[in-house]
Amino acid sequence: MKTDRTKFLPFVLAAVLCGCAAEAERKMSLTRGDVEFERPSGSGEPHLSMGARGRAVLTWIEPDGPDGEASAVRLAIRDEYGWSAPRTVRATDQLFVNWADFPSSAEMPDGTIAVHWLEKVAEAPYAYHVMLALSPDGGATWSEPFPAHDDASPTEHGFVSMVPWRTGAALTWLDGRAMVPNPEDGARGAMSVRFRTLEPDGHLGPEVLLDDRTCECCQTALARVGQGLVAAYRDRSESEVRDISVVRGAGERWTEPAALSTDGWTIPGCPVNGPQLSGDEQAIASAWYTGVGGTPRVYAAFSDDGGATFGPRIRVDDGLPLGRVDIERLDDGSAVAVWLEASDATPRILARRVWPDGSMEVPLMISETAGERSSGFPRMVRIGDELLVAWTLATDDGGVRVRSVRIAD
Repeated sequence: MKTDRTKFLPFVLAAVLCGCAAEAERKMSLTRGDVEFERPSGSGEPHLSMGARGRAVLTWIEPDGPDGEASAVRLAIRDEYGWSAPRTVRATDQLFVNWADFPSSAEMPDGTIAVHWLEKVAEAPYAYHVMLALSPDGGATWSEPFPAHDDASPTEHGFVSMVPWRTGAALTWLDGRAMVPNPEDGARGAMSVRFRTLEPDGHLGPEVLLDDRTCECCQTALARVGQGLVAAYRDRSESEVRDISVVRGAGERWTEPAALSTDGWTIPGCPVNGPQLSGDEQAIASAWYTGVGGTPRVYAAFSDDGGATFGPRIRVDDGLPLGRVDIERLDDGSAVAVWLEASDATPRILARRVWPDGSMEVPLMISETAGERSSGFPRMVRIGDELLVAWTLATDDGGVRVRSVRIAD
């Protein structure tokens, strides 16, 4: 699963949001702007988060060292003055580089920035752990790395979602500790999803098991909603139905898993296509991919009760999606979803604004891309009245780019 980093060209776009009057047919409101930021060839796996101080934090991976055999997790911050110079979080030849499982960050209320990444712990192909480091000074200096989980088994740990929470941060991850073969009968357990908190001093709260049987390599999602948290992930039943489930909680108390939508997608392996969430005081927007019946679809759904229930699913794709979704909720109750669309010619990254009543705008093409794994996952975050979208465009001479996109009446 180690990726070919020489074929990555991630981008980031910014969009200024506005409220649009409800109409039977909504006008297109997204237009693209100029490149803001770029990194050299070979960089990839970008991710965006909103800092507690209202700034954007971008993380990515690029080759490091004279021969490029090592890899480095880099970080840059965008504030009212523009983008900072790139800062190195971690550089090592033990970094586990995965096209679908990328580093992320969370800025805590006191300004401490936490970054996670994956690091190999044994020679086995999928023996890697989630590592964390903290910076109290905007990325200038970093703590010694430490594991995000208590388990030390040489198994898979990854697909982290991390958000600022109370005085620190909260995170979920997929945990493969039960997948070690049983010495008595050789049986292997299932992947699980777990939760814990992180404080600015590096203290980790108790691990909480959210679900003991989940899909093995789909992204998790975590969103703050009012005083609580909502986590979403691709579940896995005994009969291999792999629909999206949600749990709600705060700290060590969580609800039992409940279906976000009963799609009924039965598939014998992981589709590597997780859900995404975006929430505020009570409302939440969700997006996910399904291939039930052999027909690929991207759906959005809205909740006005903190994720306890969701309204009808709304199909937002353009007919032939590859998935790899993200979503951000806006102040007027609408949301913007992004995804990869295969189309009949060149694959594209599309963005579309959708309302809970099912009305939506014509999709905007963010960029042409490729259908291969090297095209990565579009990522998105809202910063005040802007929307930042990050994606990967697979080209031989690519690198990280930042570009602006505006939404206008």
